[in-house]
Amino acid sequence: MTTTGKQIFTTLESDGTLTVEVATSEFAEPKGNQVLVKMEAAPINPSDLALLLGPADLENAEYTDGKIVAKMPEPFNSGAKGRHGQRLPVGNEGAGEVIATGDGDMAKALMGKRVACVPGTAFAQFAIADASMCLPLGDVSAKDGASAFVNPMTALGFVETAKKEGAKAILHTAAASNLGQMLVRICQEDGMPLVNIVRRAEQVHLLQDMGAEHIVNSGEDDFMRQLRESIDETDAFFGFDPIGGGQMVDHCFKAMEQVAVSKMSEFSRYGSNQQKKMYIYGRLDLGPTILTPSYGFGFTLSGWLLTPFLQSAGMETVTRMRQRVLDNITTTFKSNYTKEVTLEGMLEKDAVLQYRQMRTGEKYLVTPHG
Repeated sequence: MTTTGKQIFTTLESDGTLTVEVATSEFAEPKGNQVLVKMEAAPINPSDLALLLGPADLENAEYTDGKIVAKMPEPFNSGAKGRHGQRLPVGNEGAGEVIATGDGDMAKALMGKRVACVPGTAFAQFAIADASMCLPLGDVSAKDGASAFVNPMTALGFVETAKKEGAKAILHTAAASNLGQMLVRICQEDGMPLVNIVRRAEQVHLLQDMGAEHIVNSGEDDFMRQLRESIDETDAFFGFDPIGGGQMVDHCFKAMEQVAVSKMSEFSRYGSNQQKKMYIYGRLDLGPTILTPSYGFGFTLSGWLLTPFLQSAGMETVTRMRQRVLDNITTTFKSNYTKEVTLEGMLEKDAVLQYRQMRTGEKYLVTPHG
């Protein structure tokens, strides 16, 4: 028996035409350890936008009820050749009630429960999810539990990665985001020094009110001095960056090296031996990552994604992380939303142009049955 409901799909054609629309879908009966979730809430995360909209020209797009037709510019259209002609569902995570299950024991144990899940198809009235990727919420509301996976597990994953690699402190850019605020609270709880880079004075005040100790404003003239001082105080030679494009990673490496060189007792033409590492975990800036190596040879730039981390972390670590999220979902891992929209409302021009900018404090929540 199938279940019928609304779902958002995104399709990119070879000529660069992007169509995002609400359509009627049939959701198959779950099998094995699958569950069918009646979705009550799903956040729009930056990680959703690359597939949903990409860098399409949304200002000049055609908007009708529950549908957007836009043009994808080059070189982005050619770069997405692998998805040309595919009608893809969207939405990494959300929360709702399990209304049907497969015959697996793990799935059957979730029947009738409200869960947070990561189906990859969360912008829909219903979604098939794997029971192993569902988190029972108990008395926690779907709104509070909707963001229980991506941001909380990512922020925890940063700290786990730092500890595993022997880092003494963490540097984080775009640090006033929902994820950044979670990372501040986690590092406070774990006693991990954290250097927060933001770009506006109001973001400085926001993190100060949370008790953050090391906050650097990239919008100020003495940004590099501030950054060097914070790295010097914390030994933050290890960081995470969601911006991707531009020179922020380059600035971080330079400041790290300048601090390291200042502590050397002898000059070396090769720079310091201090190992410096930055992980890029997002593309808020779709431009090229600009590096101007002037920071010795002990630097590493790598990518970080949640799913590969969870696969390598081991079940014991992942279970511990998930329990910590559940125990603190309304405190440490709380997400705030600026607006709630329906599936159709999610595709209205004003909403699209706002949430696409990914501004701090302007996170949207989708309520599929609203």
